[in-house]
Amino acid sequence: MSNQPNFDPILEELQKKYNNINQDTHTHLEGLLYSKPITYWDYIQTDALLNLQIQRTTLPDEMVFIAYHQINELIFKMILWEIEQVSTKQQLDVVFFESKIMRISRYFDMLTTSFNIMREGMEVEQYMKFRNTLTPASGFQSAQYRLIEFASTELINLIDYRFRANIDRNTPYLHAFEHLYWQAAGKDYETGKKSTLLLNFENRYKDEFLRFMESYNTKNLWTRFKELPKEDQKDEDLVKAMRHYDYTVNVTWVMAHYNAAKHYIESGSKKVEATGGSEWKKYMHPKYQRRIFFPELWSDEELKNWGNDI
Repeated sequence: MSNQPNFDPILEELQKKYNNINQDTHTHLEGLLYSKPITYWDYIQTDALLNLQIQRTTLPDEMVFIAYHQINELIFKMILWEIEQVSTKQQLDVVFFESKIMRISRYFDMLTTSFNIMREGMEVEQYMKFRNTLTPASGFQSAQYRLIEFASTELINLIDYRFRANIDRNTPYLHAFEHLYWQAAGKDYETGKKSTLLLNFENRYKDEFLRFMESYNTKNLWTRFKELPKEDQKDEDLVKAMRHYDYTVNVTWVMAHYNAAKHYIESGSKKVEATGGSEWKKYMHPKYQRRIFFPELWSDEELKNWGNDI
């Protein structure tokens, strides 16, 4: 029997674990006698996940549209998970920072190339039919994507370019919110009137956004970067990773989205709007709003030509 494994060290560690949280080790070990072994489908919740694709029409390609956007939201969740680790890290160092930025960038690289699924994966005729059942909803209303933006940079870099001169760190969050770049997709700044698309979005998420904006005001990626020692801020690999992330999110990914939308919206014989009626070209194309997370990492010439080479 000498070849039997010695479980004593493991039991000692378990004892320490449960003592630290004021739990009875014996109770937890006894519970293992009756617990069911884990399976892949239970762990991943496969059945629940595959029952979330509910079509509104009988058109087959609507399934592609729904599943694709749900995949996007799952990736956004993974991105926010990585950003949070940087934002809450007590002793932030270059190696950790760079590794997380590159993880996030790889997610966005995948999202960028995946737009071929959207562009080539649906028949235009089918899309032009089922899209009418989506109004006034729009991909514009992805709350997680807005959270990614808030968590990535200082708020001033997300303000509509026309109003940045009059907004600073002392500006109330509510006022800043009303002048975010994406407000231009559904707001008439002369009258203040907002589209149903924008009103629905704000009714659902405005309070959450305001809390998140305030929370990440002092722990967004750019702020955490500036907290690093000056020498670390010059680290070539980290700067390269930050620039890659910035350009991927605000130019490459945006333009892949832009071109996919343009492919369908402008493919028909008559002019149509985006599903939510948004002025999508005004807020989406990078040359208009000049969304840049880390402007200090780019040269004057690069900033001047931001988005013009696409």
